[in-house]
Amino acid sequence: MTITAPVIRTSLLEQFAPVFDRIADGAVDREQTRTLPHEQVRWLADAGFTAVTVPVAAGGSGASASDLFALLVRLAEADSNIPQLLRAHFSFVEELLLDPGVVRRDEWFTRIAAGEVFGNASHERSSAGVGSLATHLVPDGDGWRLHGEKHYSTGTIFADWTTVTAQTPDGHTVGVTVRVDDPGVEVRDDWNGFGQRLTGSGTTRFDGVRVELWQLRPERGERRTVLPAFLQTVLLASLAGVAAAAARDAAAFVRSRTRHYQHGVGATAASDPLVQSVVGRIAADAVAAEALVLSAAAAIDEAHDAIVSDALDAGAHIDAAELRTIALQSSVVELALRATTTLFEVGGASATDRDRSLDRHWRNARTLSSHNPVVFQQRVIGDHLVNGAPLTYFWATGEAR
Repeated sequence: MTITAPVIRTSLLEQFAPVFDRIADGAVDREQTRTLPHEQVRWLADAGFTAVTVPVAAGGSGASASDLFALLVRLAEADSNIPQLLRAHFSFVEELLLDPGVVRRDEWFTRIAAGEVFGNASHERSSAGVGSLATHLVPDGDGWRLHGEKHYSTGTIFADWTTVTAQTPDGHTVGVTVRVDDPGVEVRDDWNGFGQRLTGSGTTRFDGVRVELWQLRPERGERRTVLPAFLQTVLLASLAGVAAAAARDAAAFVRSRTRHYQHGVGATAASDPLVQSVVGRIAADAVAAEALVLSAAAAIDEAHDAIVSDALDAGAHIDAAELRTIALQSSVVELALRATTTLFEVGGASATDRDRSLDRHWRNARTLSSHNPVVFQQRVIGDHLVNGAPLTYFWATGEAR
């Protein structure tokens, strides 16, 4: 049981809570055996969760960003790997919702409503300079051939399709959507991070993969959009879920303890006011983290609605969502890391027993916190507020030139 009170349509929570509970039941075992959650992703797709933001008319649930992120916190409480591995999927749906001009948009909605899942293949470990890509398209008759290698391909190993960033011969960056089982696509489970170990964030190779014109998404300029805030908030929801899981497991651990220290205040750990206070602090951090996530989600909803309605002030709403999200990132990271560290104050060495896998919460929180590092986000905020510098929006990595 959680003490948080997410703002979400009750019908959606009732629909998906049983699936989340099933996922939570096997989370520790999957962590200990490093079993990737292929089956669990399929449960979610079959239950309609992966189509939750698809319009009702297209076969989905028509959920808002606030609905989605509240659900993702609950899913992350069950297993924080799964919201992250679905990050590209929900971002792809959001991109479709925001841009009616996407080729075969209705067909994509139909596929997603039928349970097809989308992964990510954007970041590289190549020698390309910052802002450039080694992954590229080569003309092939009336289509293209895709060549390259991507790292951190989160979710692709579980997906039917993967979304790839690549360069055209004239140096422009485009989005390409290819099937994971297409000839020339190789997906490796070689993610070696100490946390979020089950996200499938490994390498994907593309060796002459055939690409038709309809598989190219419109060229992505460095324009203002709510998608970076959306992507960041998926990570924040995952962090809030980790904090909630830490609170849940701290309380369960204390309830199960039969041994106690002689200098403790109570006769048992459960009756010790000091231990109770520790559990309370962890729960308070979890509640605060979720509240911040929902605040970011509300700003994303406002920007989304402004974009879809072509409002004159859409740009202001986009800026507001981006600024709020990257500002809240600092606090959510701090809350989650504190909660997952404080967890070990509720007991002695038995809390570190590998069979309990309580360390996974800190490892997962630390790994999630390493994405889009806070120190860079804080500098962007400061430069924006002091000097009026534009917000960064799109992040690029590469070698200095």
